[in-house]
Amino acid sequence: MANPRTRDSYNSPMPAYVIANVTVKDPVRYEDYRRLVTPTVAKYGGRFIARGGKVEVLEGEWQPNRLVLLEFPSMEQAHAWWSSPEYTEAKLIRQSTSEGTLLLPEGV
Repeated sequence: MANPRTRDSYNSPMPAYVIANVTVKDPVRYEDYRRLVTPTVAKYGGRFIARGGKVEVLEGEWQPNRLVLLEFPSMEQAHAWWSSPEYTEAKLIRQSTSEGTLLLPEGV
């Protein structure tokens, strides 16, 4: 099967997505995380695609809790955000008020 990317798109990075499945343990303090995280995502070129809305399982057994999907212009930008000093405080709050799994797949 041919690669769907055009020749010109090889010079542009592919988008990357942070997929998070979160179980909030302390909803009051988690609100601090929600308030702090948004400007850090924007600073690194990211945007929220989905943030804790309704999720329907169409196939399989996975029953996600709070599902969050962020898009970044590239894997590099997503990594830069996740390890940035701007996100450090928010990340510590998230990690202390919730449990979850974060994935970083590259898009097409």
